[in-house]
Amino acid sequence: MKKLFLIIAIAASSTVFAQSSMKEDVDIIQGIYGKSKKELVNSYMQLTAAKATAFWKVYDEYEVERKALGQKKIQLISDYAEHYVTLTDEKADVLAKATLKNNMDFEKLQAKYYEKTKAVIGALNAAKFIQAEIYLQTTVRGAIQDAIPFIGDIDRSIPKH
Repeated sequence: MKKLFLIIAIAASSTVFAQSSMKEDVDIIQGIYGKSKKELVNSYMQLTAAKATAFWKVYDEYEVERKALGQKKIQLISDYAEHYVTLTDEKADVLAKATLKNNMDFEKLQAKYYEKTKAVIGALNAAKFIQAEIYLQTTVRGAIQDAIPFIGDIDRSIPKH
């Protein structure tokens, strides 16, 4: 019943949800760790002042691109919520392919910024950054996945007569 209520709530607010900023990722991270993403990355990286200046410039560029991909992810979730009850093979195919592409785009972005951060802070620190980023994104994905029902869940939550 909890998932049924959640999907109805998501579907009802899908337009607002899709138009919102990436505050959702920030809220998830803040809620889990009690710190902002930037604070978490900063405390984990522990860079010298010279490296930190160069790193944060690249990090800010990364965040702009990551947030754009995150917005696409939010739009896909909203689209899923909007069509969940009437999901067809065709719509499921479109959503699945778009989700897979979005996930691959996140990985390409991480590979791109591994190279950029490696150039300014070295391979070890760049690997630390990517490791932290993958961990945080996995945490966010897990929280989102826990919040949305699996295909067919709504059918199981409705009593059959």
